[in-house]
Amino acid sequence: MSNKIKYGLKNVHYAVVTEDESGKVTYGTPVAWPGAVSLTLSPKGDHNPFYADDSVYFDVTDNNGYDGTLESALVPESFKTDVLGYETDKNGNLFENADVQPKPFALLYEFSGDANQIRHVMYRCVPLRPNEDGKTRGESTEPNTESVSITAYPAIDTHRVKGECKADSTDYSTFFTKVMTYTAEA
Repeated sequence: MSNKIKYGLKNVHYAVVTEDESGKVTYGTPVAWPGAVSLTLSPKGDHNPFYADDSVYFDVTDNNGYDGTLESALVPESFKTDVLGYETDKNGNLFENADVQPKPFALLYEFSGDANQIRHVMYRCVPLRPNEDGKTRGESTEPNTESVSITAYPAIDTHRVKGECKADSTDYSTFFTKVMTYTAEA
């Protein structure tokens, strides 16, 4: 079946990325991110043609990942503590600390309207803090959303930026329970 359109962002998850001293990367267990509204990721990189013999002699394209935004009903508290480094005190209150750097994470998601049922993973995302918006209620109630700006970089160890898992893959059934990684052909 061929895809003609896609719609319906769903099953958004994140998994914390850990790198040990030797450079080995591991992925935590994916955690659901409910309430996803939209995901916009634009390619990041340069296109550098080299001219010789009065034409384009060689062309280099840099793949520096993607820049974009994940919009959701609310940013999950677990994401704030796991990735953004917010702290919870003994009374259950949440605190943001200016000295804490966010942790990289893998972003997993899929689309309802994808006829091929492809699941996607971005391997090394780095977030900015979420926006804080609100407005008064007027004649009708319109929900406010929260957005997190994300840069998806190539993975430190494999340089892979993104993976796509097809429905007939052996990784498909476990896709949202562990981060799919590249397996070389035999």
